[in-house]
Amino acid sequence: MNLLKNIRTTAINVFQNEANALLNLIPEIGDEFETCVKDVLKSKGRVVITGIGKSAIVANKIVATLNSTGTPSLFMHAADAIHGDLGMIKKEDFVICISKSGNTPEIKLLVPMLKTLGSKLIGLVGNKDSYLAKHSDYVLFTGIEEEACPNNLAPTTSTTVQMAMGDALAICLLTARGFTAESFARFHPGGTLGKQLYLKVKDVIDASLLPMVEESASLKEVVLEISSKRLGATAVVDAAQNLRGIITDGDLRRMLQNNFEVSEIKAGDIMTKNPKTILLDDFAVKAVEVMRTFNITQLVVKDNSSLVGFVHIHDLMKEGIV
Repeated sequence: MNLLKNIRTTAINVFQNEANALLNLIPEIGDEFETCVKDVLKSKGRVVITGIGKSAIVANKIVATLNSTGTPSLFMHAADAIHGDLGMIKKEDFVICISKSGNTPEIKLLVPMLKTLGSKLIGLVGNKDSYLAKHSDYVLFTGIEEEACPNNLAPTTSTTVQMAMGDALAICLLTARGFTAESFARFHPGGTLGKQLYLKVKDVIDASLLPMVEESASLKEVVLEISSKRLGATAVVDAAQNLRGIITDGDLRRMLQNNFEVSEIKAGDIMTKNPKTILLDDFAVKAVEVMRTFNITQLVVKDNSSLVGFVHIHDLMKEGIV
């Protein structure tokens, strides 16, 4: 039990340490950060991010975030840079160098070479008095009081604040560019996330299946229409094909439970009036939201005022939207 308590306490201390370090960064977001964002926005080049050790891993993540939010970026390992990879850098590029100390041998060797290329250097650094900070065009300070590691050795809090600074930079650039959900979808076409952002109702329905009966249709006609189209429901329309209601399998079961005189039943007698609808060009994820809100499994699909089909929860499940 004491061991379990110590585990919990240790985990909580890590959260508190890293949360405090993040909050301490807020006063560091000032004019220099703002100028840095504006200059990157104006640049016609890319953002090249470099580092060594754990900072290199953070750099890879920031590159991925920037690329996915509209800022073209590349990763360059600091050790590989001085053995040929500097060739990837163009004069118009911005280079972000990530380092906790700002004084590692690789950084001291790399910085003069970057300056020679003419690229702007952003030091994402934890020491304002370091070699990197003094030679950077912009300093994004990520200093911490101590690591979450009890020995103050393993990079934990320092990598967390580096990551957060990268996120802040990426989101500021995203916001300034007016990067929308539709923009995001262009870079994320795969998987559930991508489908939620681009897949529309018209992409998932089978327009050849449109169960439909008039209000005067008999119960037999209703059952045959629902069965033949295999969607578990049918639209009910008037003589001008205007939507009047919907009949589902559940409506039929409830009717039988109420002991109606089956031979006299017409579609208009048992339909649910004013059914929920969705437009053909609406996003499929909106259909999911409507179904969840009203606890239903299908929606009538319209193209302006015309009926074009049904979208069923199973259609959305097959696409991985649900």
